[in-house]
Amino acid sequence: MSDLLERLRGRGWRMTAQRRVVAEVLDGEHVHLTADEVHARAVAKLPEISRATVYNTLGELVSLGEVLEVATDKRAKRYDPNAHRPHHHLVCAQCGTIRDVHPTGNPLADLPASERFGFTVSDVEVTYRGVCPTCTKA
Repeated sequence: MSDLLERLRGRGWRMTAQRRVVAEVLDGEHVHLTADEVHARAVAKLPEISRATVYNTLGELVSLGEVLEVATDKRAKRYDPNAHRPHHHLVCAQCGTIRDVHPTGNPLADLPASERFGFTVSDVEVTYRGVCPTCTKA
């Protein structure tokens, strides 16, 4: 059973076959799928699942705070089940591969008071960009 499935069951979320399949598709490390990719993988497991059901389920998971909606560039939004462990993203500028990274330090502390302009900063999103090993070889 995936961590996401465990968290959802712990919340008492009604686990229909369609919701279960979407949660299973999102299981794993470094998962950053688009809604269409989630739908394609869900259809392979449950052929009758509709695109609308996948989109609605993803929206519910984001609203619950169990999945993050990630937009790292002008491409489609991606869905990240790693919602409960603070992390940043490393993105390949060529193929769009995304990896979760957990650098040490506190990015909130790295922003000097003089650069906060009176804001009370509550969150930081960092995206590192580069070229992955596969694209470098190509």
